Parts: sequence; structure tokens; C-alpha cells
Amino acid sequence: MTELKFWNTLTRVKEEFTPIDPDNVRMYVCGPTVYDYAHIGNARPVIVFDVLFRLLCHVYGEDHVTYVRNITDVDDKINARALRDYPDLPLNEAIAKVTEKTAERFHKDAAALGCLPPTFEPRATAHIHGMIRMIQTLIDKGNAYVTSGREGREVLFAVASMPDYGKLSNRKLEDQQAGARIAVEDHKRNPADFVLWKESAADEPGWDGRFMESGESVTIHGRPGWHIECSVMSEFHLGETFDIHGGGLDLIFPHHENEIAQSCCAHGNDRMANLWMHNGFLQVEGKKMSKSDGNFVTIAELLETDKFGGRKWPGEVLRLAMLMTHYREPIDFSVNRLEEAEAALWKWAEASEGASLQSRMDEHAVEILAEDLNFSALKAYLDQMSKAASGGDEKARDWLRSTLYHLGFVELKKQSDGETAKLVFDKLDPTIGHRIEQRSAFIAAKNWAEADRIRDELLEQGIQLKDGKDPETGERVTTWEVKR
Repeated sequence: MTELKFWNTLTRVKEEFTPIDPDNVRMYVCGPTVYDYAHIGNARPVIVFDVLFRLLCHVYGEDHVTYVRNITDVDDKINARALRDYPDLPLNEAIAKVTEKTAERFHKDAAALGCLPPTFEPRATAHIHGMIRMIQTLIDKGNAYVTSGREGREVLFAVASMPDYGKLSNRKLEDQQAGARIAVEDHKRNPADFVLWKESAADEPGWDGRFMESGESVTIHGRPGWHIECSVMSEFHLGETFDIHGGGLDLIFPHHENEIAQSCCAHGNDRMANLWMHNGFLQVEGKKMSKSDGNFVTIAELLETDKFGGRKWPGEVLRLAMLMTHYREPIDFSVNRLEEAEAALWKWAEASEGASLQSRMDEHAVEILAEDLNFSALKAYLDQMSKAASGGDEKARDWLRSTLYHLGFVELKKQSDGETAKLVFDKLDPTIGHRIEQRSAFIAAKNWAEADRIRDELLEQGIQLKDGKDPETGERVTTWEVKR
């Protein structure tokens, strides 16, 4: 089995990845807060962790990896957007319209970027009762308390109750206290204490949170704090401790730090996740992205308008442009970068035209990715395969096309329209490889009827299977091609 090594934000070293249970490798990645369309900075973790998901599936098997990416659909920004966009509707109806519209757009964007759907995509509003239960556990253990602030009653997490609070971000609690303005929030025991549950005003959505503290019951009609949501949703789908937690660099503090505090204290564990992975920041044309600077660009605008560079950009080009810089490094998103990515795709498309698709990625490509998702090194290898394929190496041509496909890049070919040539991006079913593996298992078991059924179903979808033998090993191999 391929050895995987990743940089761990928690330990600050690159370490060998050893899953808790190889039969169920578990990963959680913080997803979008659906108050607006996702911008290109949001696209980076979606793409990065999709590549990691694909790598894990390749190494451990698709049926042995669980990938959870949440949707935050309760948030003050959502409330504000609902009041702005639908002032004549009751707030709950307005919120539903905002979250439905933006979540639908996010899914469309993610698919256009070549990303597989996660195994589970929980919504925060479906886990409110679980949040209330975890908060009560924290109160019972002395890690949380009920108090009254300027905006009503709250339940706060007591950071001083966790001795190693700040371990992920390498922040010492005493350093945070030194610069805090304690008088501004004097209802807190410690300036760094954060919200688990807060009271809702009459015009805000809320649920009845019933809490017991020191033998007294208190009901706060309110809503959860941001951090408690991920602690509860990850536990529900992945358990108290799981393998990988991912997200952007900006989430290390306070979000991920506070997730760890809640989860570890509630469960009595020393870790929430064994491996913490974070992608670097993104700027646009050398500047921080902001609406005031006019360089704030959504994924939808890149895909469907000429706002950036005077033209639309295919999702595959955006995907490669994001991956050409190592995921932990900062990235400068520019028209030049998109043009460079597009040129690479043109070259690979020409070199792999007419090739057969293999059911797996090239193993050397896997070994490169296994070294902390080193896609920049992988791009150099793809260029080598492209050169070999262009020189007549049929095996290199097959592996180039297959590796691109399994990395989320669709079938590529050039099509002439008069004097204009363009890339055609044909979306293929991402489960084809899995179904071919199922067919191979049926063949090994001599269950010819089921094997033929899968072959015939794929043929109806325009996928022609070809069985043969590896000339070096003599083992059965199955390739496929799209019949047009």
C-alpha cells in the first residue's frame, strides 16, 4: 500500500498517515456558510480536499473512505441577507430562500470545478438538538457556563477550563489575556471565552435551548455559536475522534481551535482529529480580494461571465490553476495563471487524444501526490507523460488521460469549428471506475451474469469496455472509451 505523508498543523511536522481504521478512513472539511455565492477563495479548499478524497479512495478503496463537508445554514450573515433580499417575507421563509438558492449554486460550482460530492453533507439546522446536548455536557463538566451579555443570555465556553487551549494555533492563553479589553465584555470569566449558544431577538430565528446549571433550569430561545456546529456534525458522522480535519488557513484560529476545545472537553479525549490540514491564503492579481478594490470574484462569475480577463473560464482551467501552487502556499490568482493552466490542458488534450481510460491512476502519479499532495511535482510528471505520448508512446498516452480523469479533469479533446479550435470538456460519470472494479470482482468470482449486466449498462451510457492482459504481468486489465 502506498505510504501517505502529510503536513500536520497540530504537530507542525510532516508525518506518515496511519488511519484509525483502514476500513473506514474518515475526513471532515468545513464547508460554506450559504449566505452568498462562493468566491474563488472558497474554491481552493473545495478543490484541494477533493484531490485528497480521490487519493484516499485510490489507496484505501472508495467504499472505505467517508468524507463529510458541512453546510452552515444558520448564521447572522444569513439573517442579514434574508432581511435585505426578502423584506416582505417572514424571516424563516426568507432564510430558506437564501440558503436554498446559495446552496444550489455552491453545488453547481463544485461540480463545474470537477469535485466529487462528499459522502455526507450535513446542514447545521438538522443538528440543533445535538448541539444543545453537547453544550449541556460541557456545562455538567465545568467547561461552560450561563451568563447575560449586552445582547441577552448566553452559554459560553470557559477556555481556562482546558489546560492546553491554543495548542493548534500555538497561542498561549495568557498572551491573549494580556491584550484583551476585559471591561468591554465583563460578563465573561475570561476575555477569550466564546459563545456556544446565544439568545435570539424577536426578529431572529431560534430554538428553545434548555440547560441545567447548578440545579437550576434555564431556557434560552436562541441559536448556536459558529464553532459548536462542526463539533456536533463531525461527531455524528465520524465519531468522537477521526482521521483528518481540513479547511482554510484562516480557520485555524478561532474556529478549529474552538472546535477542539469543545469536542475534547465534551468527550474527554486529547484529540478531536489526528491530522489537521490547512490550505494557504489566496489573493487576486497581487492584492487581497475585497469588494472595495473591485477584485472580488465569485466562482459563478468566472464560469459564466467575462468579469475576469474579459472571458468565461472552464471549470477544469480553474481547477488546474488552483492546484499548480502547493496547497499550503499562498496563491496569486491571476489571468496569467489561468492562461498558463489552459495552455497545459491544451497540451495534455492533444497528447492524450484517442487514448484508453484505465480504471486507476498511474501509480507513480499516486506516489507523487502521496507526498503531501505535491501537485506541482505531479504537473511536471504529467508534462513528461505528455511529451512521451506526443512521441508515440501509447502507454504514456493511456496513463496521461486516465490520470487526468481520476484527478477530476474530464475527458479532453480538441474540436475544430471552422478555423477556431477549442477544448471540449465532456462530463463523465465519476463512478465508472468503481463499477468496473465491481465487474472485475464478479469476473473473479465467475459471476458472468452480473459482469455482463454492468458491461451492458455502461454500453447504454456510451461507455465501451475493453478487456485485455497487461503485457508485463499477464493480469487482466479493463480499459474503456466513449462511443459517440
